[in-house]
Amino acid sequence: MKKVSLKVIARELGVSAATVSLVLNGKNKNGRVSEEMSKKIIDKAAELNYIPNSLAKGLKMGHSKSIGLIVADISNVFFGTLALHIQNYAESEGYTVIIGNTNEKLAQMEKIIFFLNSRQVDGLIITPAEGSDELIQSILEIKKPLVLVDRGFPDLDVSSVLINNYEICFRATKQLIDQGYKNSAFIGYKQNQFHTNERKRGFVEAMKEAALFTPDQVKEVSYQSLEEDMDEVISQLLKCAQKVEAIFFATNTISMAGVKSLLKRGVLIQKDIQVMCFDETDAINLFPFRVPFIKQPIEEMARKALELLIEQIEKKEVKNHKLFLEAELIS
Repeated sequence: MKKVSLKVIARELGVSAATVSLVLNGKNKNGRVSEEMSKKIIDKAAELNYIPNSLAKGLKMGHSKSIGLIVADISNVFFGTLALHIQNYAESEGYTVIIGNTNEKLAQMEKIIFFLNSRQVDGLIITPAEGSDELIQSILEIKKPLVLVDRGFPDLDVSSVLINNYEICFRATKQLIDQGYKNSAFIGYKQNQFHTNERKRGFVEAMKEAALFTPDQVKEVSYQSLEEDMDEVISQLLKCAQKVEAIFFATNTISMAGVKSLLKRGVLIQKDIQVMCFDETDAINLFPFRVPFIKQPIEEMARKALELLIEQIEKKEVKNHKLFLEAELIS
């Protein structure tokens, strides 16, 4: 990838290289460059994958002993726990962690990557946003140490730490079938990501194997309007001519929204409708009923991701590994 200079950014925006330097080096303290132009400069630098000269100088001198961690939703218990374990393991290895949160937005992910590179982090651990495969490829092209965690891209040669989403969801759905629940529904996000597609595929294939699948058993909700979408989907399922006997929620956030929606409609969970949840949350332990769930090996995922990243950083070579860890079905 051709290196982008300050002059290139300046030419694109019709300003001087000095103006661009003032903004990108954090020296615009007196507001000499307007807020609007500062934003344009930062956005253009991210768009062109600009890497500051300070980063190159820093790399020549050695490691910064810092890594960047980018997660999709820090308010989600899974990502919060993952970040905690990564930080703990990193500190034990002498590294500090700078954490960024994307809120599942590609544009936000781009800005965070630019920010972390400008802070000379030695490498990145990322749970990528939807549609970020080209952005991930651009990081690989500049040979930045990189590990994806929880989510991956099968077509990219990049180190990843994942679980076998298809297998565990197939097993969970089969358990529901074996327990006598013949008409089950699956609720996931409106996303086209490998991990979400694999979870859905596990449900669908298990239902098909038992000759129980119909397309209307699969429902989707939006991350941005989760509670409203969930209320609509639950209403649809409760109105079905053939009674829905069980619901498989594809993430812990979806699980909580789904359980809340069922309860406010007076549904007796585990009596009127059985539920299966992906991921463990503390809230599950507060329910006056037993909820089966899929437990991910979060601490192991954190440790493996950090080990792969440090190997790239310290050996100065990229040997990409795709690790699939086992999740556990807790009944």
